[in-house]
Amino acid sequence: MNTTRTDPKGLMRESYRIAGIGPSECRSIFLDWALSLPLGADMQTVIPEVLAQYQADNPGHPMNAVLRQGLMDAPLVGRRGGRAARFDDRD
Repeated sequence: MNTTRTDPKGLMRESYRIAGIGPSECRSIFLDWALSLPLGADMQTVIPEVLAQYQADNPGHPMNAVLRQGLMDAPLVGRRGGRAARFDDRD
């Protein structure tokens, strides 16, 4: 597996080596990792490769859950512009 393509800074490798790491630290590392990937990297391809590399040897590690969450489709958030942004009509 080409870890230079999937983990250019070695962040995933190191995160799995940190004893006692929690979900919030894993989310922070995930964000830094995602930003370090090459421009145009397909997260739907890269994340499963990272999981395949680390998950089996690290069951229960919080990074596994963070990576699986990264595979979920992000909800589309509509922009509230114009009148809707200035007034809350939900009253």
